[in-house]
Amino acid sequence: MRQVFLLFSHQLTPTQKDELKNKYKVDKIIYLPAELQDIWSNIPPELPSIKDYLQDILIWLKENSKPKDLVLVQGEFGAVFILVNFCMKEGLIPIYATTKREVSEEILKDGTVQLSRKFSHVRFREFEM
Repeated sequence: MRQVFLLFSHQLTPTQKDELKNKYKVDKIIYLPAELQDIWSNIPPELPSIKDYLQDILIWLKENSKPKDLVLVQGEFGAVFILVNFCMKEGLIPIYATTKREVSEEILKDGTVQLSRKFSHVRFREFEM
């Protein structure tokens, strides 16, 4: 049984779920518990270091994962760096989603510009050293 742990602030799309199931052979998708999701989604920018702030997430991941499990890591840059390094040391496989972005621009009657952005999942990619 292969698991994927989700450390990001969104819900998976059907396309992403299909890729995890078919390409990575994942049969269990695990979202962060609510209190840990709140930590991950609200990293205080005032802190000089966030390693201690993330400890509960690191402990939870260590207690619930096993080598070769996937961890989808996206978020605040410093937190991603800490988690990716942790995953690699623990034998976990950190991944991230890649997207295709389409931007359209419309000039409105009042002269203002309205931008529209559309993101489409392309693939997951493993972090590499």
